[in-house]
Amino acid sequence: MMYWYGTGTGMTGWGYLFMVVGMALPWLVVIGGGVWLGRYLVRHRGASAPEQLLAARYARGELDEAEYRHHLAVLHGETPTGALNGGE
Repeated sequence: MMYWYGTGTGMTGWGYLFMVVGMALPWLVVIGGGVWLGRYLVRHRGASAPEQLLAARYARGELDEAEYRHHLAVLHGETPTGALNGGE
């Protein structure tokens, strides 16, 4: 009687090695891809820490709107329009 693995002689060491690699490699790729995607999404999920801190200070009333917009423009690397304290 002929079995799935050949003519009845059994699978060799190389066959077992390829079988283990063939089963483990796809799982490693899926798990590694999930870890990478999770770290990527956490790192790029929106406002940066300085922007969040600035928004929190504005929400607590520590900054008025002009100061908030000025500091936000500086964080984004833009030239703020007008002086902070109303000077020219």
